[in-house]
Amino acid sequence: MRVKRGFAGRRKHKRLLKLAEGRIGRRKSSYKLAKRSVQKGLKYAYRDRKVKRRDIRSLWITRINAAARLSGITYSRFIRGLMNAKIEIDRKILADLAANDPTAFAAIAEKAKAALAA
Repeated sequence: MRVKRGFAGRRKHKRLLKLAEGRIGRRKSSYKLAKRSVQKGLKYAYRDRKVKRRDIRSLWITRINAAARLSGITYSRFIRGLMNAKIEIDRKILADLAANDPTAFAAIAEKAKAALAA
């Protein structure tokens, strides 16, 4: 015997079409196309949450490298110097110091250079 889904099916379709709001053409109104579009969008969102973290870390490293070179040391040697000097500051804070407080960053860079030389 055939089962008519009535309310349950309509609710499922409405929920998905609600997620498809703002899309162009039939992808916002046709269930079949909206389902495909929403699934792909959710897949991209999941992937890009990871990519966003990578991009931000890359930006921090670029800022630290630029500030370290102004202090006369490369990024890799700077990080090695911090490890040798037992200075545990993460890249987020270092990037913030590089952008907003160059004198404090320069002081840290000098300690890193001294730890490399020792």
